[in-house]
Amino acid sequence: MRDGDVVVIGGGYAGVRLAKRLDATARVTLVDRKEVFFHRIASLRAGVHPDWTSTPFIPYDRLLEHGRVVVGKALRIDTDARTVVLATGERIPYDVLVVATGADYPEPARFTGTTVDEASKAFTAHQQKIAAAGHVLVVGGGPSGVELAAEIRLARPHARVTLAHAGEALLNNTGSAWAGRRARTWLEAHDVDVRLDSFMAPGTDFGVYKDTRGTSLEADVSFWATGITPNTLWLRLAGHGDWLNAAGHIRVDRTLRVAGLRDVFAVGDVNDAAEQKITQAAIAQADLAAHNIRLHLTTHGRHRKEPRLYRAPHRSPLIVPFGGADGLTLLPVPGGESAVLGSRTSTVAKAKTLMTPYMRRQLGYTAA
Repeated sequence: MRDGDVVVIGGGYAGVRLAKRLDATARVTLVDRKEVFFHRIASLRAGVHPDWTSTPFIPYDRLLEHGRVVVGKALRIDTDARTVVLATGERIPYDVLVVATGADYPEPARFTGTTVDEASKAFTAHQQKIAAAGHVLVVGGGPSGVELAAEIRLARPHARVTLAHAGEALLNNTGSAWAGRRARTWLEAHDVDVRLDSFMAPGTDFGVYKDTRGTSLEADVSFWATGITPNTLWLRLAGHGDWLNAAGHIRVDRTLRVAGLRDVFAVGDVNDAAEQKITQAAIAQADLAAHNIRLHLTTHGRHRKEPRLYRAPHRSPLIVPFGGADGLTLLPVPGGESAVLGSRTSTVAKAKTLMTPYMRRQLGYTAA
């Protein structure tokens, strides 16, 4: 016998992890607008290399042994009736609800549409534009921008590639000046034009971009790796704007419950937990929330056990690939600046496979 109905809205890294963790002990329903899991970590390479076009798509059909996956769009939540209402009109009851709708990323790290065919066509279009471009502009010098610039450079060794970053150093939000210098050294050694302190905006003419100094730059293709937006507009439209902070993230307490609600949790990129929005953090949150949900469903009254409290790590390990055979890894060091590890560690840990075998196993498939 399983204890309670758990509805998880969002089938990203946090959502699938939590659903899988609770599958044996609760009646789990995972709701996602996409027909497959989207392995976003592989999406930048998929937007550049045709051989990787299908890699980010992993079916949900082996994820849950007892629960079910519903392909659909959640429109609103009736917290009084404890029901999720889908765009189809279907109403799904819950004892515990988890919002794990993640965040929206700039192209090409985005699942365009709702089907694999639609998303694949978007990747193919990016690949074709990059293949035909004489000059590619990447805006944003964080981990995604650096990774994308490296992928494009290795795919197009004779094209002009420019990386423009508003900050004074690459990877400046990681807290490691050394990592920024290492990334810049690699890019410039591979003839990427790195422009720092260069806040870019679209110009008045098609294909012309300007920085804050008024300097114009012409490019055939541009990608803007300048941040993410939490997928919470639907909550605001559904009348749950009071759940959100000024940036649009869901406000949660230290048990990862939505503020003021005992039976609604939020995990992953969608919440306001103070940390870098990276996959490791989403998975850690999913594991803690799964534990707290089990306690909520199985212990009551004076026998209720205290939930675990989430403590956002001051720093988390971060791997930035430079293509499939190089990169850097930032490893937190207590009391000091992160250690920066080089090519061998980064390649084995992420750059070569982009964690695809790991995620395939998470969804019940073989690593291949």
